[in-house]
Amino acid sequence: MVRFQRQPPGTAITRASLILGGAFTAAGVWLIVDGRERAGGLAAAAAAALLLAGGHRANHGAGGPLDRMLTELLDRSWDGATLGAIIWRWVSIEPAIALAAIVALCGSFLSSYVRARGAALGYSVEESHVTRGLRYGLISLGLVTGALAWAIWTAATVSVIATLVRTSQVAREERAA
Repeated sequence: MVRFQRQPPGTAITRASLILGGAFTAAGVWLIVDGRERAGGLAAAAAAALLLAGGHRANHGAGGPLDRMLTELLDRSWDGATLGAIIWRWVSIEPAIALAAIVALCGSFLSSYVRARGAALGYSVEESHVTRGLRYGLISLGLVTGALAWAIWTAATVSVIATLVRTSQVAREERAA
């Protein structure tokens, strides 16, 4: 006998938002690599809005465990693909922008790792849509306006600060235990 689990209400909308966000991410990356930064920034912004909306819904009752996993996976994909495309495009044109994108990418991945590892060890490490939204918004805005150097370095700073805050949360809980 096959048993189907009842999906939470709104799961189809949540999943569609996340998958469409992933598609816009891919389109944005293609446009960035092709040299159309403004169009790529608009696609990245659309992807960001869809991923944030889907992630919010998934983490607040309108999605199941698969949707929460998709949220994290597609967030990492947005960072890796978008920042990777920026690195690819600017490494020979303006190495400082490529370096900032590498710092932002490493900070973002490390922050996510600290959160996931802390949660796996039983610590309550907060996941903030504000941090994610800032990172998405800064990078997209930098692409659209042409002020990429400032935007990427600011996003890198946000990612590094998020890593430090999450690490301090884990350390504080460890000392309290």
